[in-house]
Amino acid sequence: MKEPAVSADPTQVLAFETDCHIFDGCGFPAPGLHSFLFEPLWGDADSNVYFNKTMLLALLGSIVIVGFFWAAFRKPKVVPGKLQMVAEAGYDFIRRGVVYETIGKKEGEKYVPLVVALFFFVWMMNLWSIIPVAQFPVTGIISYPLVLALIVYILWVSLTFKRHGFVGFFKNVTGYDKSLGAVLPLSMTIEFFSNLLVRPFTHAVRLFANMFAGHTLLLLFTIASWYLLNGIGFAYAGVSFIMTVVMTAFELFIQALQAYVFVLLTCTYIQGALAEHH
Repeated sequence: MKEPAVSADPTQVLAFETDCHIFDGCGFPAPGLHSFLFEPLWGDADSNVYFNKTMLLALLGSIVIVGFFWAAFRKPKVVPGKLQMVAEAGYDFIRRGVVYETIGKKEGEKYVPLVVALFFFVWMMNLWSIIPVAQFPVTGIISYPLVLALIVYILWVSLTFKRHGFVGFFKNVTGYDKSLGAVLPLSMTIEFFSNLLVRPFTHAVRLFANMFAGHTLLLLFTIASWYLLNGIGFAYAGVSFIMTVVMTAFELFIQALQAYVFVLLTCTYIQGALAEHH
Protein backbone atom coordinates (compact mmCIF):
# COMPACT_ATOMS: atom_id res chain seq x y z
CA MET A 1 0.00 0.00 0.00
CA LYS A 2 1.38 3.39 -0.96
CA GLU A 3 1.50 6.29 1.43
CA PRO A 4 -1.16 8.99 0.95
CA ALA A 5 -0.32 11.01 -2.13
CA VAL A 6 0.69 14.16 -0.32
CA SER A 7 4.08 15.77 -0.40
CA ALA A 8 6.23 15.45 2.69
CA ASP A 9 6.42 19.23 2.64
CA PRO A 10 2.89 20.47 3.43
CA THR A 11 3.75 24.06 2.60
CA GLN A 12 3.85 23.58 -1.14
CA VAL A 13 0.65 24.33 -3.03
CA LEU A 14 -0.53 21.68 -5.47
CA ALA A 15 1.85 19.23 -3.78
CA PHE A 16 0.98 15.65 -4.70
CA GLU A 17 2.72 12.61 -6.07
CA THR A 18 2.56 12.70 -9.86
CA ASP A 19 2.72 8.90 -10.07
CA CYS A 20 -0.27 8.40 -7.80
CA HIS A 21 -3.58 7.49 -9.45
CA ILE A 22 -6.82 5.82 -8.49
CA PHE A 23 -6.58 2.01 -8.08
CA ASP A 24 -2.85 2.38 -7.24
CA GLY A 25 -3.50 1.98 -3.54
CA CYS A 26 -2.93 5.61 -2.63
CA GLY A 27 -5.45 8.07 -1.26
CA PHE A 28 -6.78 11.13 -3.04
CA PRO A 29 -4.55 14.16 -2.27
CA ALA A 30 -7.39 16.51 -1.39
CA PRO A 31 -6.56 20.21 -1.22
CA GLY A 32 -6.73 21.87 2.18
CA LEU A 33 -5.15 24.59 4.26
CA HIS A 34 -1.72 23.31 3.25
CA SER A 35 -2.58 24.47 -0.28
CA PHE A 36 -2.51 28.07 0.95
CA LEU A 37 0.88 27.92 2.70
CA PHE A 38 4.24 28.55 1.10
CA GLU A 39 7.85 28.21 2.12
CA PRO A 40 9.67 31.56 2.29
CA LEU A 41 11.56 32.48 -0.87
CA TRP A 42 13.76 34.59 1.35
CA GLY A 43 14.11 34.91 5.13
CA ASP A 44 12.87 32.79 8.01
CA ALA A 45 9.18 32.18 8.73
CA ASP A 46 9.91 31.57 12.42
CA SER A 47 11.30 35.08 12.80
CA ASN A 48 8.37 36.59 10.83
CA VAL A 49 10.86 38.30 8.52
CA TYR A 50 10.49 36.63 5.15
CA PHE A 51 9.31 36.98 1.57
CA ASN A 52 7.12 34.30 0.03
CA LYS A 53 5.18 33.56 -3.15
CA THR A 54 2.07 35.56 -2.24
CA MET A 55 4.18 38.63 -1.45
CA LEU A 56 5.96 38.23 -4.76
CA LEU A 57 2.65 37.99 -6.63
CA ALA A 58 1.33 41.09 -4.83
CA LEU A 59 4.47 43.00 -5.78
CA LEU A 60 4.38 41.82 -9.38
CA GLY A 61 0.67 42.60 -9.59
CA SER A 62 1.29 46.16 -8.40
CA ILE A 63 4.05 46.58 -10.98
CA VAL A 64 1.77 45.23 -13.74
CA ILE A 65 -1.03 47.68 -12.86
CA VAL A 66 1.25 50.71 -12.56
CA GLY A 67 3.09 49.72 -15.73
CA PHE A 68 -0.14 49.26 -17.67
CA PHE A 69 -1.57 52.67 -16.79
CA TRP A 70 1.80 54.38 -17.22
CA ALA A 71 2.17 52.89 -20.69
CA ALA A 72 -1.43 53.83 -21.55
CA PHE A 73 -1.29 57.45 -20.39
CA ARG A 74 2.36 58.51 -20.61
CA LYS A 75 1.67 60.06 -24.03
CA PRO A 76 -2.11 60.50 -24.18
CA LYS A 77 -3.62 61.24 -27.56
CA VAL A 78 -6.89 62.90 -28.58
CA VAL A 79 -7.57 59.84 -30.73
CA PRO A 80 -6.50 57.08 -28.33
CA GLY A 81 -4.60 53.99 -29.38
CA LYS A 82 -5.73 50.51 -28.35
CA LEU A 83 -3.92 50.50 -24.98
CA GLN A 84 -5.12 53.97 -24.04
CA MET A 85 -8.65 53.07 -25.14
CA VAL A 86 -8.71 50.00 -22.87
CA ALA A 87 -7.29 51.96 -19.92
CA GLU A 88 -9.77 54.81 -20.44
CA ALA A 89 -12.67 52.35 -20.68
CA GLY A 90 -11.68 50.69 -17.38
CA TYR A 91 -11.12 54.00 -15.62
CA ASP A 92 -14.36 55.48 -16.93
CA PHE A 93 -16.35 52.38 -15.99
CA ILE A 94 -15.35 52.70 -12.35
CA ARG A 95 -15.66 56.48 -12.31
CA ARG A 96 -19.14 56.66 -13.85
CA GLY A 97 -20.58 53.25 -13.06
CA VAL A 98 -19.46 53.02 -9.44
CA VAL A 99 -18.25 56.33 -7.96
CA TYR A 100 -20.67 58.75 -9.66
CA GLU A 101 -23.63 56.39 -9.26
CA THR A 102 -22.95 55.86 -5.54
CA ILE A 103 -21.39 59.06 -4.21
CA GLY A 104 -22.34 61.54 -6.92
CA LYS A 105 -20.19 63.44 -9.38
CA LYS A 106 -19.50 66.50 -7.22
CA GLU A 107 -18.54 64.66 -4.03
CA GLY A 108 -17.13 61.56 -5.66
CA GLU A 109 -14.62 63.01 -8.14
CA LYS A 110 -11.84 63.27 -5.54
CA TYR A 111 -12.22 59.58 -4.62
CA VAL A 112 -12.05 58.24 -8.18
CA PRO A 113 -8.26 57.56 -8.15
CA LEU A 114 -8.53 55.60 -4.89
CA VAL A 115 -11.49 53.51 -6.04
CA VAL A 116 -9.94 52.81 -9.45
CA ALA A 117 -6.68 51.73 -7.78
CA LEU A 118 -8.56 49.46 -5.37
CA PHE A 119 -10.57 47.85 -8.15
CA PHE A 120 -7.65 47.02 -10.40
CA PHE A 121 -5.45 45.92 -7.52
CA VAL A 122 -8.08 43.53 -6.17
CA TRP A 123 -8.88 42.26 -9.66
CA MET A 124 -5.22 41.61 -10.43
CA MET A 125 -4.70 39.82 -7.11
CA ASN A 126 -7.71 37.63 -7.93
CA LEU A 127 -6.55 36.95 -11.50
CA TRP A 128 -3.32 35.32 -10.34
CA SER A 129 -5.46 32.27 -9.55
CA ILE A 130 -5.80 31.30 -13.21
CA ILE A 131 -2.48 32.59 -14.57
CA PRO A 132 -0.06 29.73 -15.34
CA VAL A 133 2.87 29.27 -12.93
CA ALA A 134 1.33 31.69 -10.41
CA GLN A 135 -1.98 29.82 -10.02
CA PHE A 136 -2.87 31.34 -6.68
CA PRO A 137 -5.22 34.18 -5.68
CA VAL A 138 -3.37 36.58 -3.39
CA THR A 139 -6.70 37.60 -1.87
CA GLY A 140 -7.13 33.96 -0.79
CA ILE A 141 -4.86 34.94 2.12
CA ILE A 142 -6.97 36.87 4.65
CA SER A 143 -4.27 39.43 5.51
CA TYR A 144 -4.48 41.10 2.08
CA PRO A 145 -8.24 41.74 1.99
CA LEU A 146 -8.07 42.72 5.66
CA VAL A 147 -5.48 45.45 5.05
CA LEU A 148 -7.50 46.80 2.12
CA ALA A 149 -10.67 46.78 4.24
CA LEU A 150 -8.85 48.60 7.05
CA ILE A 151 -7.74 51.32 4.62
CA VAL A 152 -11.38 51.84 3.64
CA TYR A 153 -12.47 51.68 7.28
CA ILE A 154 -9.96 54.35 8.38
CA LEU A 155 -11.05 56.55 5.48
CA TRP A 156 -14.71 56.13 6.43
CA VAL A 157 -14.10 56.97 10.11
CA SER A 158 -11.93 60.00 9.33
CA LEU A 159 -14.39 61.34 6.74
CA THR A 160 -17.31 60.96 9.13
CA PHE A 161 -15.47 62.83 11.90
CA LYS A 162 -14.36 65.55 9.48
CA ARG A 163 -17.81 66.08 7.98
CA HIS A 164 -20.02 65.75 11.08
CA GLY A 165 -17.88 66.21 14.18
CA PHE A 166 -18.02 63.97 17.24
CA VAL A 167 -21.78 64.20 17.83
CA GLY A 168 -22.55 63.74 14.15
CA PHE A 169 -20.15 60.79 14.01
CA PHE A 170 -21.97 59.16 16.91
CA LYS A 171 -25.34 59.64 15.22
CA ASN A 172 -23.95 58.35 11.93
CA VAL A 173 -22.50 55.10 13.27
CA THR A 174 -25.45 54.38 15.56
CA GLY A 175 -28.19 55.22 13.04
CA TYR A 176 -29.76 57.62 15.51
CA ASP A 177 -33.41 58.24 14.71
CA LYS A 178 -35.60 59.54 17.54
CA SER A 179 -38.74 58.43 15.69
CA LEU A 180 -37.87 54.81 16.65
CA GLY A 181 -39.07 55.53 20.16
CA ALA A 182 -38.59 52.74 22.71
CA VAL A 183 -36.50 50.52 20.40
CA LEU A 184 -33.99 53.32 19.77
CA PRO A 185 -31.42 52.14 22.39
CA LEU A 186 -31.45 48.59 21.01
CA SER A 187 -31.24 49.82 17.43
CA MET A 188 -28.34 52.16 18.25
CA THR A 189 -26.43 49.38 20.03
CA ILE A 190 -26.81 47.00 17.09
CA GLU A 191 -25.82 49.68 14.56
CA PHE A 192 -22.82 50.74 16.66
CA PHE A 193 -21.32 47.25 16.82
CA SER A 194 -22.29 46.53 13.21
CA ASN A 195 -20.60 49.65 11.83
CA LEU A 196 -17.53 49.92 14.04
CA LEU A 197 -16.67 46.26 14.62
CA VAL A 198 -18.38 44.03 12.07
CA ARG A 199 -18.10 46.23 8.96
CA PRO A 200 -14.34 45.92 8.28
CA PHE A 201 -14.48 42.19 9.05
CA THR A 202 -17.33 41.46 6.62
CA HIS A 203 -15.79 43.72 3.97
CA ALA A 204 -12.60 41.65 4.07
CA VAL A 205 -14.14 38.21 4.55
CA ARG A 206 -16.55 38.57 1.62
CA LEU A 207 -13.60 38.88 -0.76
CA PHE A 208 -11.39 36.37 1.03
CA ALA A 209 -14.03 33.65 1.35
CA ASN A 210 -14.98 33.76 -2.33
CA MET A 211 -11.37 33.56 -3.50
CA PHE A 212 -10.51 30.85 -0.96
CA ALA A 213 -13.49 28.72 -1.99
CA GLY A 214 -12.95 29.27 -5.70
CA HIS A 215 -9.29 28.30 -5.55
CA THR A 216 -10.09 25.21 -3.48
CA LEU A 217 -12.61 24.05 -6.09
CA LEU A 218 -10.15 24.63 -8.92
CA LEU A 219 -7.53 22.60 -7.04
CA LEU A 220 -10.05 19.86 -6.36
CA PHE A 221 -10.98 19.34 -10.01
CA THR A 222 -7.43 19.86 -11.30
CA ILE A 223 -5.94 17.27 -8.95
CA ALA A 224 -8.86 14.92 -9.54
CA SER A 225 -8.31 15.09 -13.32
CA TRP A 226 -4.79 13.75 -12.83
CA TYR A 227 -5.63 11.32 -10.04
CA LEU A 228 -8.36 9.60 -12.08
CA LEU A 229 -6.09 8.88 -15.07
CA ASN A 230 -5.97 5.13 -14.53
CA GLY A 231 -8.08 2.30 -15.93
CA ILE A 232 -11.77 3.03 -16.01
CA GLY A 233 -10.99 6.26 -14.21
CA PHE A 234 -10.11 7.83 -17.58
CA ALA A 235 -13.80 8.44 -18.22
CA TYR A 236 -14.19 10.25 -14.91
CA ALA A 237 -10.97 12.18 -15.51
CA GLY A 238 -12.52 13.65 -18.66
CA VAL A 239 -15.54 14.87 -16.71
CA SER A 240 -13.28 16.32 -14.04
CA PHE A 241 -11.21 18.12 -16.68
CA ILE A 242 -14.36 19.63 -18.22
CA MET A 243 -15.34 20.84 -14.75
CA THR A 244 -11.88 22.38 -14.39
CA VAL A 245 -12.42 24.38 -17.57
CA VAL A 246 -15.94 25.38 -16.50
CA MET A 247 -14.75 26.43 -13.03
CA THR A 248 -11.90 28.43 -14.56
CA ALA A 249 -14.37 30.36 -16.72
CA PHE A 250 -16.66 30.83 -13.73
CA GLU A 251 -13.72 32.06 -11.64
CA LEU A 252 -12.97 34.70 -14.29
CA PHE A 253 -16.45 36.09 -13.72
CA ILE A 254 -16.26 35.84 -9.92
CA GLN A 255 -12.84 37.52 -9.80
CA ALA A 256 -14.13 40.61 -11.61
CA LEU A 257 -17.39 40.55 -9.67
CA GLN A 258 -15.66 40.45 -6.29
CA ALA A 259 -13.41 43.35 -7.24
CA TYR A 260 -16.53 45.27 -8.29
CA VAL A 261 -18.39 44.43 -5.08
CA PHE A 262 -15.39 45.46 -2.97
CA VAL A 263 -15.21 48.95 -4.51
CA LEU A 264 -19.00 49.29 -4.60
CA LEU A 265 -19.10 48.75 -0.84
CA THR A 266 -16.19 51.16 -0.46
CA CYS A 267 -18.19 53.86 -2.25
CA THR A 268 -21.26 53.04 -0.21
CA TYR A 269 -19.29 53.57 3.01
CA ILE A 270 -17.85 56.86 1.73
CA GLN A 271 -21.31 58.02 0.69
CA GLY A 272 -22.62 57.15 4.15
CA ALA A 273 -19.82 59.17 5.75
CA LEU A 274 -20.65 62.22 3.64
CA ALA A 275 -24.44 61.99 3.92
CA GLU A 276 -26.32 64.33 6.22
CA HIS A 277 -28.11 62.71 9.16
CA HIS A 278 -30.92 64.40 11.01
